[in-house]
Amino acid sequence: MPKRWKYRYTVLVIMFMTYLLCYMDRMVMATAIPFIADEFGLTTLEMGGVMSAFFFSYAILQIPGGILADRFGSRPVMAFGIAWWSVFTAMTAIAKSLNPLILIRVAFGLGEGVFPPAAFKTIAAWFPKKEVGRANGFMLTTNSLGPALAPLFVAGVVAAWGWRSVFLSLLFPGVIIALLVWFFVSNTPQQSKHMSKEELADYEEDEAAAPAVTHKRGIGDVVRMPIVWWCFFTLFFYNIAFWGIASWLPTYLLKSRGFSLSQMGVGASLPFFMGTIGFYLSGHISDKFFRNARQMPVVIGAVIGAVFVYLTAIAPSGNLAIAAQMVGFFFITIGLSAIFTLPVAVMPKEMVGSAAGVVNTAGQIAGFLSPLLVGYILSVTGNNYTIVFNLFVGCLAIAALLSTRIRKATDH
Repeated sequence: MPKRWKYRYTVLVIMFMTYLLCYMDRMVMATAIPFIADEFGLTTLEMGGVMSAFFFSYAILQIPGGILADRFGSRPVMAFGIAWWSVFTAMTAIAKSLNPLILIRVAFGLGEGVFPPAAFKTIAAWFPKKEVGRANGFMLTTNSLGPALAPLFVAGVVAAWGWRSVFLSLLFPGVIIALLVWFFVSNTPQQSKHMSKEELADYEEDEAAAPAVTHKRGIGDVVRMPIVWWCFFTLFFYNIAFWGIASWLPTYLLKSRGFSLSQMGVGASLPFFMGTIGFYLSGHISDKFFRNARQMPVVIGAVIGAVFVYLTAIAPSGNLAIAAQMVGFFFITIGLSAIFTLPVAVMPKEMVGSAAGVVNTAGQIAGFLSPLLVGYILSVTGNNYTIVFNLFVGCLAIAALLSTRIRKATDH
């Protein structure tokens, strides 16, 4: 750990806070949906539709978000997106029936959709290549920390004030974080008034090693790169499992395992706390051991994660199911973080936003399909969660196989 605090670490802390809010805002719905369903009289398929609605618009905005970040810079894209999604998070509280709720969730997804490509571009710009895996891994711990905190937060607020207060309470933090991004995170370190000459020197090695750009590269160049498509399809199958579990775990614990509200809050959080550790360690593992083979954590995470997802399905008790999910999510998130690190670590900086947008689109298409697919399976099988978990096992196995091809793509 460096002895002197550098300004890029301040930027990383702000990005951490921003991504944490991003995942808190989207994941509170997964915990609140059983209570909304009781009030609105929703079926399991309609519950899946509500959770999928966000991903519909979120997926559509991934590539445009990357293009906007590459063209106008990451700061304005992030600040606008945060403000937009925070408003529509709060507006969820005014929904009185299914259709308005779905429309609000779609609008909410538009704001969050432009954010990830801009965030990845920020990390690529602000961190030297030798640190980018760790920085990305630290930021992405929020992918699991947000879902870990959401059930605890929702359970407490619902018990005290009802589910509508959950969404209203998230408006103010969103406004504050949008302002932090606008005033303290510039598009590049060279544009920041907070950077010292000594810290700017840290980027000279990367600048010297960067190939000369002979023409302006855009989305057309990105989609012709094999690594982008291997990452695209790997992330698609990975996220069928990740978002299926993340979206339905609270309902599974309440309805299938018979947990109380307080037990569900803790039980649904524990796997994601383990996932937070997995996300954090993944960056260190990738930078230290797999700098020239960054696909290997993806393979390892998917294979071991699949084993423990299967053990969740056959666990004889709710507590053992949670224990299996804790181990499974630790390894799943190691692999998931590694997938996100690949475009940041190997793509030219001027293409990172577009590349991240293309790859993340796959994950969000999966995020749209998975809750809806799970809801459909449950509706036609009489709430048979064993079939659902076996689906997740198969998707992780496919992701592991696809990720073995990423090595050959990065060799070119």
